[in-house]
Amino acid sequence: MKTLIIFDIDGTLLHSNKIDSLIFKHVFETTFGFEMQSVDWRDYPHCTDTAIVGALFDRRGERRPSAAKMQAFIDEYVRHLERGRRKQPTDFKEVVGASKTVQRLMADDRFEVGIATGGFRKPAHIKLQHVGINHEPLHDAYADDNESREDILNEAIAKTQHLPIHRTVYVGDAVWDVTTTRNMQIPLIGIRIKGDAEILTSAGAQHVITDYSDYDGFLDLVAEAQVAT
Repeated sequence: MKTLIIFDIDGTLLHSNKIDSLIFKHVFETTFGFEMQSVDWRDYPHCTDTAIVGALFDRRGERRPSAAKMQAFIDEYVRHLERGRRKQPTDFKEVVGASKTVQRLMADDRFEVGIATGGFRKPAHIKLQHVGINHEPLHDAYADDNESREDILNEAIAKTQHLPIHRTVYVGDAVWDVTTTRNMQIPLIGIRIKGDAEILTSAGAQHVITDYSDYDGFLDLVAEAQVAT
């Protein structure tokens, strides 16, 4: 029997000092022609790229963009993200030990590894590639076809239905990760690279780390992880 470990991306496997959020805002405004007033994802009903775009149109009482217009926005976002990554590569940093930890988990028959992120697929792939994580063998799910975090996490889990999974653990950095996993009764390992663990513990997380430098310690937490209270 295996344990499925599912990772968020931003703030969990890498951090970008809000560069990607600012790029998202710029491309949204140039594509759709009106202001995106906040890049604080807590201001939106679901912390996913699809839901954020939809909510901004809903608030104006306008019809949401067509699939073609949405794809044009994503493509432009990808182009700007790639440009930003090349121009300021040090602003997109791996969380210490993240790539090595994913590689070691994938090589261990006791585990399966997944990705469940509120971001779009193509930008997520760029970010993973930047820190040396190959997305192709992962059980992954993104916001392209899902609006809620629960839907995204369920999609990643569904991709392992053919495998002998007896336990699922999610690793995430945000309060909405605590809320989502609690709603779904999935054990959580929180991560806060700045060491401000109280952001998550006050929301109910039982275990919070700052990075993946202690691989054996991380495995201990995978075994001990609990559903947020």
